[in-house]
Amino acid sequence: MKKMKGVLKKNQVIIYVIALMLVTAGYLNYTTSTAEQVSAQTAMEMESNDDMQIADIGDATLVSSNDVVTNTTDSNTTSNTTNTTTENTTNSEENTNASTNSSTDNNTTTQTNATVTSDEYFTKSKLERDTMYSQMIESYENVLNSSNALETQKQSATEEIKKINDTKNSIMICENLISTKGFANNIIFVNGDSVSAIIGVNELKQEEVAQIQNIISRELNAEIENIHISTK
Repeated sequence: MKKMKGVLKKNQVIIYVIALMLVTAGYLNYTTSTAEQVSAQTAMEMESNDDMQIADIGDATLVSSNDVVTNTTDSNTTSNTTNTTTENTTNSEENTNASTNSSTDNNTTTQTNATVTSDEYFTKSKLERDTMYSQMIESYENVLNSSNALETQKQSATEEIKKINDTKNSIMICENLISTKGFANNIIFVNGDSVSAIIGVNELKQEEVAQIQNIISRELNAEIENIHISTK
């Protein structure tokens, strides 16, 4: 009996030890599993944090890229603005140049018209003067050719024709000499002892007036007080 009790106690001790070992094994297994879960969670969190950091870096790069694009766009905008400003400036300069050229052309046209008008005046006046002399000469020639004219009339007509031709030649010499002084447009009218000279300029200096008077006085045998000079 005692021997059986001893065996039972021994078995109980063994069972207790086995149970304790099972409990310990279960605890250790639980602890290990928990630790692995914690480690796995920690690893996941670390990976998540790494992903967030990568995402943050990617965003930063994108912002930088946007900044570059923005700067490029701003650069293009600045370039376009500069080009537009340049084009506007060029257009303004072209318009200014066109306006200046137009004004110059207008002034040139006005001056040309004035010159043409002045040239026409002197050309027309000389033609009318020469026509008058031609008509006078023709009248005197009619007297010379008339059978009814007296000899004294014919003699007088001959003298007048010579005087007219001499006057024409002297006028031509005077006008050519005055032209050499820089006054291409000029015309001279002779009426008896009075001589009138018209010069195609706005004004004459005193020494220029003296030069013209000397030419007329010498070539036409006119007194200085009988020479009248005007400008046109």
